[in-house]
Amino acid sequence: MLNTLFQIFIKLAAEHAQGFGSINEWLARVMTAPWMLAAIATEIMCFILWMQVLSELDLSKAFPLSAISYVLVLASSWLLFGEEISALRLLGSALILGGVWLIGTASLQKVKQEGKSRQIDLVTRSHNASSPLT
Repeated sequence: MLNTLFQIFIKLAAEHAQGFGSINEWLARVMTAPWMLAAIATEIMCFILWMQVLSELDLSKAFPLSAISYVLVLASSWLLFGEEISALRLLGSALILGGVWLIGTASLQKVKQEGKSRQIDLVTRSHNASSPLT
């Protein structure tokens, strides 16, 4: 979500600086634009949050969730800037969401399978411990 906000702020900063002749004028205009300052602050918050997420989750589970930002940026572009969205972009977005769902589902299934294996192991150990033959 923060990455989407960052992209919106960058777009607004770029529009704010449009039409300046020299690169120095353009750069000065971009770097002092309120939207650019908001983008920098958002990116710092995003970095801090991402570090916290990575401290809790495996990278292979956390990173695919970042693909959702592609879909959010597309939707935001349409809603905020009136950009056209083609059928292929919608299909691509659906495929991205489907892929994120599949990866998330695979992770949940693995957790469920590990939980079942642990339950079976605990039952087996409990049975073996209470058996008079052992």
